Amino acid sequence: MLPSLEFPADPSWAVPDEMQCALLWDKYEVPPHIRDHCRAVAGVAVEIVSRAEERGVIPAGRALSVPLARAAALLHDIAKNYTIRHGGSHAQLGAAWVREETGNPLLAQAVLFHVEWPWSGGEMDDVRDPMRLPIIVAYADKRVRHTQVVSVKERFDDLLVRYGISADKMETIAVNYAHVQAVEQAIFDRVGSL
Repeated sequence: MLPSLEFPADPSWAVPDEMQCALLWDKYEVPPHIRDHCRAVAGVAVEIVSRAEERGVIPAGRALSVPLARAAALLHDIAKNYTIRHGGSHAQLGAAWVREETGNPLLAQAVLFHVEWPWSGGEMDDVRDPMRLPIIVAYADKRVRHTQVVSVKERFDDLLVRYGISADKMETIAVNYAHVQAVEQAIFDRVGSL
């Protein structure tokens, strides 16, 4: 049996505030436009988690809070500039950096899976239960085009223009769009429309 991807938060794990995240941005040379994007994503993620807390829809024992959502969203693209210049996966490298810098595996997990949540179906299904830090950060990222909060449709139209360079890429974007719409509805069912 595989170990669970869910684990309780440990109070000793650091959750950096916005100033501490900015220091990490400085260290890893995150340019201003990516910082602004991360701030916008954090705004969406914090709104979702705030509403979820108010409505009591976060499952008992789930490691999900406003400070965690803010930090994870602020750091989700920490390695984007580096990987644009040198190659690699910004999600994987960013997760490694965040784990090393904060010692917090919850934040690292959110950074790692903000591009794709590979466990559809079963108890880890993101549509059945979207109140998980990586899913909220991933969804918030899909709602922000550069620094502007937009609809999922607008964001995916932009992705098609920027990355739909082949039939395979276009098909992947279309499949992801349908999936994100389902995740969005599951989130809205719990916290209301954004």
